[in-house]
Order: sequence, then structure tokens, then C-alpha cells
Amino acid sequence: MSTSLLPSTQRALLRRLAVEQSENRIPSLIAGLVRDGETLWVDSRGAVGGMRPTTDTQYRIGSITKSFVGALVMRLRDEGRLDLADRLDEHVPGTAVGNRSIGELLAHSSGLSAEPAGPWWERAPGRPAEEFLARIDQDAVRPAPRHTFHYSNTGFGVLGELVARHRGRPWYEVLQTEVLDPLDLNRTTTGPVAPHADGYAVHPWADVVLPEPAEDAVAMAPAGQLWSTFDDLVRWTKFVGGDTGEVLHPDTVAEMRAPGAVDDGAVWRAGYGLGFQLVRHGGRRLAGHTGSMPGFLATVWSDPAEQSGVIFMANTTAGVGPLATDLLDLLEEHEPRIPAEWAPSPDVDLALLDLTGQWYWGPSAYVLRVQPDGLLDLRPMQGRGRASRFRANPDGTWTGLDGYYSGETLRVGRDAAGVATHLDLNTFIFTRTPYDPQAPVPGGVSPWRPAS
Repeated sequence: MSTSLLPSTQRALLRRLAVEQSENRIPSLIAGLVRDGETLWVDSRGAVGGMRPTTDTQYRIGSITKSFVGALVMRLRDEGRLDLADRLDEHVPGTAVGNRSIGELLAHSSGLSAEPAGPWWERAPGRPAEEFLARIDQDAVRPAPRHTFHYSNTGFGVLGELVARHRGRPWYEVLQTEVLDPLDLNRTTTGPVAPHADGYAVHPWADVVLPEPAEDAVAMAPAGQLWSTFDDLVRWTKFVGGDTGEVLHPDTVAEMRAPGAVDDGAVWRAGYGLGFQLVRHGGRRLAGHTGSMPGFLATVWSDPAEQSGVIFMANTTAGVGPLATDLLDLLEEHEPRIPAEWAPSPDVDLALLDLTGQWYWGPSAYVLRVQPDGLLDLRPMQGRGRASRFRANPDGTWTGLDGYYSGETLRVGRDAAGVATHLDLNTFIFTRTPYDPQAPVPGGVSPWRPAS
């Protein structure tokens, strides 16, 4: 499997992969790294059908399915068919959580039970939507307070039915036409298609395996039904990172990556957005999802800031350690990204130069820069604080894209000669000197004087 990495880096990555497969006795495993949308390194261990798994070998990806369902719900939102604040009853009436919002279901903060009523759904034949929804009664509501994180497979079964009712056809048909086909995910399916791995449980005290069932989960399928390949998941890491292929606007995917719930309290190393799991690791902010079904484990993480990602898939019920983040750490240790060469931009709007430089919010120094893509970047000159980028609007205002001022309006105040004198950012006034008395600072400005 080709790679552009140094031989020493390849060996370090292969050894980590080999240790994982050998020590945890995994029947087969494939893992790899992505950078700038291309496979940087991939390798595999074990066997599928007597041969090493390849980038075209299917594995069941479990709860990674939830991210695909999240994308379908956000498409409905962007079309104006629903709002994330809408109560579930407005779209799928009749359950005990009808007063919870679509956004709460996407972020696992609805208080709905982790699993549906009945036998262990991952190893049992699924039920149709009508029967599944009828069982979501008061027993399905957990006592945890609202707006706290409580992972719910049941909730994504409900969201799959929401998609089906809006589109008038099964969720997986909608997924095929609206996501899989446009992204050329030709080997991502709701059931196994050869070549594919079979799922196994490995005996804890002997080197023997037990075949795991792979039932059709029917109404619960949106929680974990999909199968996929390494190659298809490479394209999905690009989608999560913002290369959306017009399936969703990149701003919508960025919204999905924003934290909606935290699942490890004050530590905040892990959380959940809108269909994406979130992890903070080694200074990185990763978005994607893990997947677990009987006989299979999988993970996809994308680092949008670095335009990189990591993928692994294995056909074992349990036993994979922190392989994905370890591979990212090894790559950073052995071959960190070399910054691109700087060169002057030919597309800078020179009319914006008078906005650049130092501004003050009260006594705090900020600096405003023009980025090569035409965005304005405003951030503290030193230390941490409120930083945001802004996109120009036709009326001369600017809209915040991220950070504290996301969605807020920036207006440029000018004097009679047209010179920029202050920035009005959602009532915060930034001036060229601290508390410039010539600017409309709320409350007025008194002269500076020594402390008494």
C-alpha cells in the first residue's frame, strides 16, 4: 500500500497497527491516515477470506451511521422543512418525548433512553417503525435532567423516521440519492456486499472466535446499520472537514461540529454536536464518530483545522484501544506538516487596507487582518480572547463566521472623509486609540488621568 511517508514513519505506524492486532487478537484490521483529502498511509493486518483486507473491503461501521442521518436532518433544516427548535411532535407525533426538540435528539440531550424497548436490538431482528415508535413511552424517558448528555440510539431511530416521513420514502433510499451518490460513496450500503469482513467475538481466554449475527435493524437501522470501506470513509473525512460536495453548505457542517453537549463533565475532552462526536486530543479538535456493533468496531476522525483525518475498521466485538489518536500522534511526532510557502496574494482588496492594524475595545488591544480569501480576522493582540472572522455583505456590513461574534454584524464607522474611525460590533465599539473620545463609545469618554 503506497505512501509518501518516510520509511521510519511507515514502520512506526505499522508497528502500532501490528501491536493492536496481535495483542488484542483482532481477526482483521485496516487503518490509515488522511491529509489534504488524500490517503497518506494505510495498512492492514489479519485476514478476510484468507487475504489481507484492502481499502475496498467492507466492514460494518455501526454508529458512524448517525453522522449520515444527521446530514439528512440538516438538509431538511436548510430547506426550511423544519427548525432544530421544533418539537418532535410537530414531525413525528405520538411518543413520550414529543416535547423535546429535533436539536436535542441530534445532540443526545433529549433524555430519551439509550436503547429501545425489547431484546438487545443489535443482535435481534428489527421492528417496523410503527411498533418501534409505539414503544417509546414514559419508560423510555430517563430521569437525568434535560439538556445534559445521555447517548441515545433510540433517538436516531426516531430521526430516521423523521427523514422518511418528510421525504415519503425510507431513510436509506433518501441517503442513497442525497448523500451517497453525490459523494461517490459507492461501497457504503445498508447490508454487506462482497468483499466484506464477517463479524466475530473473540473468546477472552482462548484463541477461538464466535460469529456474530448481522440482523437488519429496520427502524433502528439509522443508529448503526451501514457498512463501508476505507476508501469511502476517506471521502467522508473530507466531508466532515468541510469539503461537502454541495450535499450541505460548509457552514452547516461547521454547525454540526460545534459542541452541543459534553459527555465527560468539567474535563471536556469529549462531547457531541449535531450528529458528530467531538474529541479534544493533543491540541486538536476532532469531529467524526466511533462505531460499535456485534462483531465490528470502527472510527472516523477528521481534524478540519489541519485538513487531516484517521480511519480504522476491525471485525471484532471488543478490544481496540486508542489506536486512532495514537496514529495521529505518531504522524505529528515523525512527520509534522510543513507549512506552505508564503507568497503575496494577488486577490487582496486594497480598499480594505485602511481597516487593518490595531484597534482597541476599551483598553484591550486587538488586531484586524485581511485574509487571502477576503475575510477579515479580528483577534486579541496578545493572549486569548474573543476572536472571529467576518465575511463581507453586499450592504457594506460584515457577518461573523465563528467564535464569540458568530452570526453578529460588524459595521465600519467612517468620518466625513470616509476614513474608518471605529468598528461597531454588535454594540461593542472598537477604536483606533483606547476609548477614543471622537468615537460613539457607549456612556461617553472622560479624560485619562492619574489614579488618585
